[in-house]
Amino acid sequence: MSLLAADVLVAEIGSTTTVVNAFAGLHGSSPRFLGQGMAPTSVLEGDVTRGLAEAIADLKKRLGAEVTWQRMLAVSSAAGGLRMTVHGLAYDMTARAAREAALGAGAIVKLVTAGELTPSNLAELVAIQPNIILLAGGVDYGERQTAIANARALALLPLAAPIVYAGNKACCDEVTGILRAAGKRVFAVENVYPRIDELNIEPTRRAIQQVFEEHIVHAPGMERLREMVEGSILPTPGAVMRAAELLYQKMGDLLVLDVGGATTDVHSVTAGSEELARLAHSPEPLAKRTVEGDLGVYVNAACVATLVTPFEAAQAGVNLAEALAAWGPLPRNKAELSALHLLTKKAVHTALERHVGRIKHLYGPGGKFVIAEGKDLTAVKWVVGTGGPLTKLAGAREILQNALRVTAKHEMYPRDFRVLIDRNYNLAVLGVLSQEYEAAAAQLMLDSLEWGSSNAISHD
Repeated sequence: MSLLAADVLVAEIGSTTTVVNAFAGLHGSSPRFLGQGMAPTSVLEGDVTRGLAEAIADLKKRLGAEVTWQRMLAVSSAAGGLRMTVHGLAYDMTARAAREAALGAGAIVKLVTAGELTPSNLAELVAIQPNIILLAGGVDYGERQTAIANARALALLPLAAPIVYAGNKACCDEVTGILRAAGKRVFAVENVYPRIDELNIEPTRRAIQQVFEEHIVHAPGMERLREMVEGSILPTPGAVMRAAELLYQKMGDLLVLDVGGATTDVHSVTAGSEELARLAHSPEPLAKRTVEGDLGVYVNAACVATLVTPFEAAQAGVNLAEALAAWGPLPRNKAELSALHLLTKKAVHTALERHVGRIKHLYGPGGKFVIAEGKDLTAVKWVVGTGGPLTKLAGAREILQNALRVTAKHEMYPRDFRVLIDRNYNLAVLGVLSQEYEAAAAQLMLDSLEWGSSNAISHD
């Protein structure tokens, strides 16, 4: 058997499958994607490296060669993501800004509160058992008492979760002192909402990703991963967000939909239109991510199935109850393939509806007025599909086209766009690769995008 030398092997440990991708030529002007191997994820067996070894063996089989590599990087969601709670001053300001930072970093937000924590809030916090707590509150040099009161309340809780403080810097020392005196582990970063109508979410994202790496290495079945991997282990959603931001630099305004076994994530990188910006109720980040924890097509397939109407199932010729009775990570026959197509379609439609903003007509003392609330996607020119179903299913492009065509009258949906497919299913791993090989990763992303033909959509 011949020998094939790769510069880097990047592993993506998902909730359903483990995928390894081999890359060469990363230091030159012609980076190459050598190939990909895949196997079921083995985290539930107590050792994620079993599935990783099987994926590497599959890679060698597909390439027909022994493969060597200089280093291995990784991205993962197999530990179930970070359960996170977010606590701020006012929901439309600091609480919402903190939530944007959490989602952009790959966390699953289980609770958002505004104002001083109530006894019921605290009871819910203990029940959730979060992996990380994000405490914000107040613009810089503004209101201080809410953050301080919440720090005192959190200090008394029987929780070991680290706490990220991203609030008013005028009371940072007092807040962190209260928490550290109670034995809490605290990360203090810049305020996520330093001034009115200004978001500053990147420092908080970085802190959350640091905690994610520590969490995932200690998760059951994941301990040995650190022995094989160099560099940071990014959460999969955070890696896809990084890739989307890099593509934005190369292509302009875009939307990325990532359908997975446990979640469906939507990433948008766009400033929207000037027209709707003038109507904006509150600021939105340039790069926004929403995670839908009930919209996975394997782990959460039953949840998605409940959203499918009898008419939709009949129209697709699918008996979901029968298909889900023996549902597995990969379809084994035509009936299961049809069911996966239907579930993917429903997950995409639902996730988009939850991600996009709304035009609202309100009434006040001066009469009727209009506001724009949420993410404006009208300037999006590119819609990218990634994740297992959207990269492997025939008809994935049509799923995305139809999801946006059906809602064409929605004021904040894309108006003139083109659908692309991440043909090599490596957007997430290239997000990891971009940390050290940005130029090569950007080129490989563009190479992976399947442009198709006659897939430009316009609602004008």
